[in-house]
Amino acid sequence: MKKHSPAHKPRGHHKSGQKGAEKHTHQESGPFETTIRITGKGTGYVDIEGKEESVFIEREFLNTALHRDRVTVAIHVRRIRGQETGEVTGIVFRAKKQFVGITRRESGAWFLEPDDHRVYADILISDTAGHAITEGEKICVEMTRWDDPKMNPVGKVIAVLGQKGDNEVEMHAIALEKGVSLSFPPDVLHEAETIPSEIPPEEMKRRRDMRSITTFTIDPEDAKDFDDALSYRVLPSGDHEIGVHIADVTHYVRLGSALDREATERATSVYLVDRTIPMLPERLSNGLCSLNEGEDKLTFSAVFVISEKGVASGKVVLVSEWFGRTVIHSNKRFTYENAQEVLDGKREGPFGGELRTLSRIAQIIRKERFERGAISFEKDEVKFQLDEKGKPLGVYIKRRQETNKMIEDFMLLANRHVAEWIGKKDPRMESAFVYRVHDVPNADRIKELATFLKTLGYKLPLGPRGPRSEDINKLLESVKGTPEENMIHTAAIRSMAKAVYATKNIGHYGLSFTHYTHFTSPIRRYPDMMVHRLVSSYLDGARLSKDAIAQYEAQSRYASERENTAAEAERDSIKYKQVEFMQNKVGQEFDAVISGVTEWGMYVELSETKAEGLVPVRSLGDDYYTLDEKTYSIRGQRTKKVFRLGDPLRVRLVRADLDRRQLDFEVVK
Repeated sequence: MKKHSPAHKPRGHHKSGQKGAEKHTHQESGPFETTIRITGKGTGYVDIEGKEESVFIEREFLNTALHRDRVTVAIHVRRIRGQETGEVTGIVFRAKKQFVGITRRESGAWFLEPDDHRVYADILISDTAGHAITEGEKICVEMTRWDDPKMNPVGKVIAVLGQKGDNEVEMHAIALEKGVSLSFPPDVLHEAETIPSEIPPEEMKRRRDMRSITTFTIDPEDAKDFDDALSYRVLPSGDHEIGVHIADVTHYVRLGSALDREATERATSVYLVDRTIPMLPERLSNGLCSLNEGEDKLTFSAVFVISEKGVASGKVVLVSEWFGRTVIHSNKRFTYENAQEVLDGKREGPFGGELRTLSRIAQIIRKERFERGAISFEKDEVKFQLDEKGKPLGVYIKRRQETNKMIEDFMLLANRHVAEWIGKKDPRMESAFVYRVHDVPNADRIKELATFLKTLGYKLPLGPRGPRSEDINKLLESVKGTPEENMIHTAAIRSMAKAVYATKNIGHYGLSFTHYTHFTSPIRRYPDMMVHRLVSSYLDGARLSKDAIAQYEAQSRYASERENTAAEAERDSIKYKQVEFMQNKVGQEFDAVISGVTEWGMYVELSETKAEGLVPVRSLGDDYYTLDEKTYSIRGQRTKKVFRLGDPLRVRLVRADLDRRQLDFEVVK
């Protein structure tokens, strides 16, 4: 059970005796509106425009603010270790109100101990809403009131999940914690069931019929929804016609319908370790919209004609492009693995010639993209072998193959050219469109990255406008196969801005595209549905009102937020399974690399499974160690022993805490 002192998590619905929340130091400036970040220690940080460093908020000045809440903040004159401090003066809106955790009974009252350790106060359950709850089980609570920092937040039960440790319970908990529902409302399911499965003949006549052209899908082995397909044929001129065909979801999901409202709310499918939580009901995602083998399907397509003379000389010369609604027939469902075997000549199969030609063209597209300055942020995936109950039996790293890259290259081609077509059609940007944008890196973050790399023995040249993409690519190539590869890759990504959806185009820094959008995954991303609707409108010559443009901007911001939440849920499920996998390995030794250093210890990443855990500084035992922030190391005062970021280590697993999703290690002497 967690310890709860008044300064940490108040127990019971009572005055906690916190005087700090009432104490206001002299305010230098403010209030400023911003988004707050809460740490696992129950302290906060905010970024304020015009200030280079984050402002630190002590717990006594959080005034009920929780992670990612939109707040107003006043800045104090007082500094702590040179860092500006402040206090929350108001809550503009709550980022979330649903919290998952374990029930606890005390003095006749029920409390929720949240799984998220950034929630620094237990929630008093004022209403069980007819649910029977028992102590120690996992439930989901909606916070209904918290306006006094000296009192516990109050909430009502919205779901009883079951006993902790059960796979279904834990995966459900991770989803609910992020505001993701595993089920669809009855009206949404009813609407999906009432959509006719037959394609009307008049709809076929309205479309470009491409059913006679060789078409196939290439997807992961466990995929159930197929939202993109490639078609290929050689034209009489000898040139190559390549069609990128995308499921026409908006034909079935009409604007303003129950299905559309639900898809807008979800914004994205969510991928946990053992399941996909789809954005659309399965009748659409796996059925009506999915480009299944052997079925006629409605699609929205980008069709390119590429010069054979250009390909023969190692260049992609675009002869023509066409965008519009089509009908296709998928001849074959490939997995990445069996398509790769055909490419490698390890298996006989249909469409081997088409696959080899498409691969050759994709490699030229890729080469030209990197020559233009795209950054090669490739990362292998952590995958689990699970038994029928979801228990992890093994962990492995899934490497990207040529077929993965080939599909990505053609999706990038379609996304880029759809966005460029809009840009050329409306150069003054008076119309609405949903771009996928990626800003240039923040100068301070890039300097921090360069300093970090220097401590590991790597150099990242910095020009007046930051590093060149060629230098970043050279760095990423040089660390391949090294113990610190994954860590440097992660650090480089974190130094970059996040890609987001926006109606104002600023280009895509990471891909080095002036125009880019997401057009190719409408089954799993709502912004792609928005793009399909907009492209359709512009093909019909329509223009949008200012109100409609503002609505698209608001939806773009929301979709960006939900995308981040979905990524967090995926990471949480991976972390849970990694800790679960390690539970029966306490006492065993592993090769690791130091992935982070702090004043309380160092984080290590296991070389084989990429699981991360903490070596507490107190476990080193033989000396008093202090953090040297400049060299990213901890150093023993007497022995002068140094543990530096990136150093390889042999460690022993001491503890695998599934409740906290935390691994603790000690250094093998």
